Amino acid sequence: MSRSWADAERAVVRRARLRVSVLVALAITVLVAFVGVIAYLVMSHAQEAQAKRELWYNATFGAPSTPPGCTWLFILDDGELDDGLLQTPLGFPLHEDMHEVLASGRTVKRDLERNGTRYLVLTQRGAGDRVAQAVFDMRYQLADRRHLLLALAIAELGGLIAAAVLGLCVGRGTVAPLAEALARQRRFVTDASHELRTPIARAYTRAQVLARRARAADLPDDHRASLDQLASTIRGLGDVVDDLLLSARLSRQSEGPAGRPVDLAAVAEAAVATEEERAAERRITLTVERPAGPLVVVGVETALRRAVDELLANAVRHTPEGGRIDVRLGSRDGQVELAVTDTGEGFDQVEAARLFDRFHRGPGAPERRFGLGLALLREIVTGHGGTVEAVGHPGEGARFTLRLPAAVVDGALTTGR
Repeated sequence: MSRSWADAERAVVRRARLRVSVLVALAITVLVAFVGVIAYLVMSHAQEAQAKRELWYNATFGAPSTPPGCTWLFILDDGELDDGLLQTPLGFPLHEDMHEVLASGRTVKRDLERNGTRYLVLTQRGAGDRVAQAVFDMRYQLADRRHLLLALAIAELGGLIAAAVLGLCVGRGTVAPLAEALARQRRFVTDASHELRTPIARAYTRAQVLARRARAADLPDDHRASLDQLASTIRGLGDVVDDLLLSARLSRQSEGPAGRPVDLAAVAEAAVATEEERAAERRITLTVERPAGPLVVVGVETALRRAVDELLANAVRHTPEGGRIDVRLGSRDGQVELAVTDTGEGFDQVEAARLFDRFHRGPGAPERRFGLGLALLREIVTGHGGTVEAVGHPGEGARFTLRLPAAVVDGALTTGR
């Protein structure tokens, strides 16, 4: 769905604020996670190194009856196994490793998962036929790691919440200048447009007076044509200024009240009456088809009149002499529809969406452009909760359809009959 200028500005500010917030939150989250991973790896490495030192020390110097906690020592000496008469874990000692070391003389290291825990096993050759096997139970180290992971998860969650809050605060503070710049831009457009209206109106009036005097004085045709073109150019400049001013006003009104009930059919008939003289000069047939009753929508009447005027002006501008323009109004599915169909030059359908871009120039002649008019039309329509659709084919005319939500009065839709 198309959006108005004000909606687009607010969307830019929201995206910028969200982007800054996400980046700050992501940076803090990654930092907390990085510190947590480093802490976990350092702790795990330290535990592994300590366990291996204890295994080596007990296998080398320990006695079966006096191993430290979580360690068991088994001695195979002259074929007799000495375990110190201690309660040993299930599955130990590893007789195969002890006999292998006795036969080969090499040291055997194992890392086993059994009995719901993890064991480090070191079997090595001692003096003579003596073989020592030390077993270290890692259950307490594993419990410490689990506790560390839980603490890191809680810290990460807390850091994520804090990062989100901090990111939101930073985002608001960082994007505030952007919002202020956009607001200043709107104020500048409003002030500049307002100040330009009076001198442009005076220039246009003066050009019309000169054109009438030129016709009265029977000046050469090229002189009169030049003055008419000058008046037309000044009028176009005034239209652009009016469009800018209305667009800026719509940006402010979009945050205010929704408007009042407006009979779109009456607005369309008034707009057609205004364009009839210009259409007659070019021998363009202009018709209106509407239901008998009113077609009421909620909105700003002046803005809606500007939108309908632009639809008709666009159709007259692109319809050759002797062409036809049909205006049809109706209601469907809770919406009021206004369609303007012409027999003009049309356009390629792939260009339909771009017709509503500001100052879009269509393919073909350099003077063919759509300026602010259709862009402003879209802002007005979307600002009233409606849509506008363009359908056309090169050389086969075009149809612009404006749809607005029908007003609801006393629980019933106010549509024509």
